[in-house]
Amino acid sequence: MVLNYIWIAFFLIAFVVALVKLIFLGDMNVFTEIMNSTYDSARTGFEISLGLTGVLALWLGIMKVGERGGMIDLFSKTVAPLFSKLFPDIPKNHPASGSILMNISANMLGLDNAATPFGLKAMQELQEINPNKEQASNPMIMFLVLNASGLTLIPITVMVYRAQMGAANPADVFIPIMIATFSSTLVGMIAVCIKQGINIFCKEILGFLIAMIGIIAGTVILFQSLPQDQVNVISSLIANIILFSVIVLFITKAMRRKINIFDAFIDGAKDGFKTAVTIIPYLIAMLVGIGVFRASGAMDFLMEGLRSLVALTGADTRWVDGMPTALMKPLSGSGARGMMIDAMKTFGADSFAGRLSSVMQGSTDTTFYIVAVYYGAVNIKNSRYTVPMALLADLCSILAAIFVAYLFFG
Repeated sequence: MVLNYIWIAFFLIAFVVALVKLIFLGDMNVFTEIMNSTYDSARTGFEISLGLTGVLALWLGIMKVGERGGMIDLFSKTVAPLFSKLFPDIPKNHPASGSILMNISANMLGLDNAATPFGLKAMQELQEINPNKEQASNPMIMFLVLNASGLTLIPITVMVYRAQMGAANPADVFIPIMIATFSSTLVGMIAVCIKQGINIFCKEILGFLIAMIGIIAGTVILFQSLPQDQVNVISSLIANIILFSVIVLFITKAMRRKINIFDAFIDGAKDGFKTAVTIIPYLIAMLVGIGVFRASGAMDFLMEGLRSLVALTGADTRWVDGMPTALMKPLSGSGARGMMIDAMKTFGADSFAGRLSSVMQGSTDTTFYIVAVYYGAVNIKNSRYTVPMALLADLCSILAAIFVAYLFFG
């Protein structure tokens, strides 16, 4: 229901803005640009889904090997104490717990291509125990809010783009990103816990938070000790070693159980192909709505209005230059990436706006993309309070990013 209202709002706001530009500014091309954006966005949505097909087939095939080999059950038992508190509606030792763990782990390592298949597998398993097949369950909402909060330990992609744009120290945003993304995840998790009546002061959840703080602190210390030109290389190497080790572990465990590994992989890959096809209409619908909103100029009006309001208060307006990235990130990952690159190109990679945009890009995830893809894959029509909670986490990420940017970069 929430997605329905948001989608309608994209088109209505775009239409009003376009009329204003046509009547009062004499922009004769605005409606042509809007219609062109619908074609481009629809094509992009299909291309993304097509690109996901191979990746989904690969990783859901690997997941099927892990499932039949018993590794997913082992992962489920490992996280059972924590997940029994965060996801009380998931049965004990259910394979969904293992899939959720794999998804969150891949996201933390910056391995987006692996995270999506794990997440979709988790959604399919959660849908199996969902009493209302058209409405998001409590575990689904908790999972998607944690996913959309974008907790990342190693922001490889952002550092690579900063290096390409000529930043003197591409990794200077590393610590600010970690602070901002942890803040986002913390707020999102606590908000959903309060909404669902989950006790956040139990030892399992508090232990998890303490462990996460320790992991983040350890990662910061490790990468601070490395030469800056090696940060990207070492972080990428560690992430991919861990991922490939998981694949080998799945295969080894399946061999010990004398599972037909090839047949298991093929069965999982078939599920991956079906999932990719299911996603296409949902993804195209969301991307078209976002494309119309952008092409109408509504985003530009929003930014100029915000800048004017901030200027009236006499406050520093430099942070406004980073807001296009922040506002675009929940809507489109590629759009936000383009905004970040544009900020670095316009103001400089080492400018305040360039660094702030980088922190914002790395500290949260594409909320509407995730909601459209994950819920679309299991035909959820009513997302309940998923989007408001995820956007609350996004808001916290934006505020934290602005704070740490001023703290670290003045």
